[in-house]
Amino acid sequence: MMSIREARRDELPKILEFIVELARYENLGQQVVASLESMDRWLFVEKKAIVLFCCEDGIPVGFALYFYNYSTWEGCCGLYIEDLYIKRQFRGKGYGKALIGHISTIAVEEGCARVEWVCLDWNKMSIDFYKGLGAVPMDGWSTYRLSGKALSIMGSKKKNKLHKGDKDQQGELCSSDR
Repeated sequence: MMSIREARRDELPKILEFIVELARYENLGQQVVASLESMDRWLFVEKKAIVLFCCEDGIPVGFALYFYNYSTWEGCCGLYIEDLYIKRQFRGKGYGKALIGHISTIAVEEGCARVEWVCLDWNKMSIDFYKGLGAVPMDGWSTYRLSGKALSIMGSKKKNKLHKGDKDQQGELCSSDR
């Protein structure tokens, strides 16, 4: 029997196991640097994201990690699914659909405008699955990311402070220090 529930703090090793499995499936296993300590901080201390387990007979067979974002155009929150993964031997049983349905129910109940996620371009099986749910690709939009050295440089307060007379990215003169 299938059930969905929030993951518990003592299940951090299982969450990390699923993350590593997902990364390997996406041919990106070497990029996982998450630790149990960092996950504990962000998931259970700071509560910045929520992890759901999809279980078969009480045993986790997949997971989804989501968090809230905000749409300035809609004027309300949405939910962003960072990860969705079902172990290979449990795919095709409706578990992925159930996880997205569960998150969608939360979104509707809380008045969120949308649920979003990204999918690798080569993952035709997932793309077809998402389209079958009624999800649409955001054609014309690209995802950008700052991380590592680029993030450190942009995050430096000294480098980013505009002073009177400086020009911003649009070439506008700054009228005061900000």
